[in-house]
Order: sequence, then structure tokens, then C-alpha cells
Amino acid sequence: MNASRPSRILALSGSLRAASHNTRLLHAARKFNPGTAEIEIYEGLRDIPPYDRDLDTPERRPAVVADLRRRVQEADGLLIATPEYNYSIPGVLKNALDWLSTDWTKSEGLPLHRKPVAAMGAAPTNFGTVRAQLALRQVFVWTESDVVVKPEVHVFRSHERFDEDGNLTDETTVELLQELLSRLQAKIDARAAAEAATAAGAPAAA
Repeated sequence: MNASRPSRILALSGSLRAASHNTRLLHAARKFNPGTAEIEIYEGLRDIPPYDRDLDTPERRPAVVADLRRRVQEADGLLIATPEYNYSIPGVLKNALDWLSTDWTKSEGLPLHRKPVAAMGAAPTNFGTVRAQLALRQVFVWTESDVVVKPEVHVFRSHERFDEDGNLTDETTVELLQELLSRLQAKIDARAAAEAATAAGAPAAA
């Protein structure tokens, strides 16, 4: 991260629905962002093909996948909003993460490795996305991503927290969302400081 520019956060919604509360949650993150980070909402999830190991090389990888990998590598952090399907995350989201978790040639780098990540989710049920977020965090254990542990943003009964135009109106959710973004920014800053210290030949602060 260049200290002279704002942080760049790539935001992914695990839902393809046009009126998805999870996608609306990402738009709320941009609206209520307490810092200066630039939040870009990724809109190409629908176009990501099923993961295919035979195509997962720099030469054969689908263009849309190569573009997503580039966006993740260039982003300082990730913000993911996921619904809950069958006690887990949607297949389209898991599929995208599979494409982002590899470097078979040992020459490209792992897009998710040590990447600061924040997760949240919205659902109309009374338990929100508790199980989905647990499943998502398990994925990030393998990728060794730097995940924000708290606050846990489970927007339960989500249909009661947005107005007819899709605007987030629940003050508690707004506060949690802002705290989540602040914690994500802190991880981004810590990573930038560590990288700067390494580049200068000095040990990173404990």
C-alpha cells in the first residue's frame, strides 16, 4: 500500500440477486464508511466459471478470473457480504475463492495470502448468517488471510433493516458496520507498516 493514497477495499457480495440485502449491505458500507478508504463493489461474480484445475494457469485461466485475481492482488483489503445457503456460503462465492486460493506455478503469488479480510452477512432469519460466516472463516484459515475477528456483523431479520429503496436504516447495524470497517483499516495499516519496515530492513513493530 502506498501511504500517499487512500486504501483500496474490494467488496464482494455472495448473492446474485438484484435486490440482495448483502449487496445492499456493501453499498451501505460505502455510504457509512468512517474512513477514507475507497470501496469498490465487484459485479462480475455471475461470470466466474466453475473452478477447473486444468485451466488454472497464467496462460489458460479465463479472462474474468484473471481480472478478479488482479483486483484482489491490487486491493489492500477485502470486504465480503455473504448470505447463508444450507448452513454454508453460496456456491458462487466458494467457487470464486477457489480461483483466488492457488498458485500452482509458484510464480504468481497467492492473492488471498495475508490479505486483510472482513466478513459480514444479512439474512431474513432469526440467526442471520452465523453458520455461513463460520464456513467462510474456515476457508480463510487455509488461505492464511488476516481476518477481522470482531465485531461479528450478523444482520438477522434483514428485511426489517432496509427501507423500500434498499437503504440501511438500522442504527445498530450501521454502528457495527463502521466498527468492522475501522478494524479492517487497522489491519490494512498494520500490514502496510510491516511491509514498509521490511523494505527498509528494520523489524516490524510487535
